Amino acid sequence: MNIVLPIIISFLITLIFMPSLIGYFRRKHEGQMIREEGPKWHEKKSGTPTMGGLLFIIAIIIASLISGGVAHMMNPTLLILLFILVLYGLLGMWDDSIKLFRRQNEGLKAWQKLAGQIVGGLIFTFVYAHHFPLALKIPFMGDLHLGWFYAIFIIFYLTGFSNAVNLTDGLDGLVSGLSIIAFLAYAVVALVQHQIDVAIFCLAVVGALCAFMVFNHKPAKIFMGDMGSLALGGSLAAVSILVHHELSLVWIGFMFVLETLSVMIQVTSFKLTGKRVFLMSPIHHHFEMLGWSEWKIDIVFWSAGAILAITGVLSIIL
Repeated sequence: MNIVLPIIISFLITLIFMPSLIGYFRRKHEGQMIREEGPKWHEKKSGTPTMGGLLFIIAIIIASLISGGVAHMMNPTLLILLFILVLYGLLGMWDDSIKLFRRQNEGLKAWQKLAGQIVGGLIFTFVYAHHFPLALKIPFMGDLHLGWFYAIFIIFYLTGFSNAVNLTDGLDGLVSGLSIIAFLAYAVVALVQHQIDVAIFCLAVVGALCAFMVFNHKPAKIFMGDMGSLALGGSLAAVSILVHHELSLVWIGFMFVLETLSVMIQVTSFKLTGKRVFLMSPIHHHFEMLGWSEWKIDIVFWSAGAILAITGVLSIIL
């Protein structure tokens, strides 16, 4: 397979059509509503077009289908990855649409979003169980066969990481950069394992996000919205499961885990003691409150993500 093909296709589609999408959203005055609890200087971002995830999801689908067809890899593995991308993207789209329609920062109720994520996890499990063993790979120990209890793990993982990526999406370009790094890491793992179908999907994501970064870096001309972040998080978890190195995502995607932990710690501490551990959560806002620029936070987080990804991949393939 020509590994450049999915990258080129998704990159060009996103790069060529994103200006038109930005223009459309601006004409319709459909822009992001900034949450009141966030840093006050983020208020100037209010009105920036959102739901940029719509286009890069379409680009990923087209690139994956074309590349999969060329490589004769139109199989259940590739299709279930596209299904998770689309389902979680639609959940995010519904969430974004409610926010835009009501001109507020609150979208879907938590239980509605969770219900959709669980349905996605169940369908993924059903397809997965027909092609892969229901076993969790424990580093340095081997496989732990869980039977259908593995379904609980899959639902937890897809839900957890889709929400983790969503929480991280608070600064211009932050999630785009971290996602490029993580998906590129798993593309390498998939290629080493000769899982061309998974590699095609990962590389399509990388190409689309590289083009999206042209418009999403600071100052962002468009945000990916929940549509983009939920789709990326769910897909990333699905990829780690399909390469059968599930727990490697805790390391390779640790920056997403860190963002989630910071919120959990902050909420728990405040409820139990009335005191906050961080100046603001998620943790990228803590660094903002310390006076770090968005670019500095992005670069530090991307650098940490790259180190984690490289070491994580090496631990798998060596």
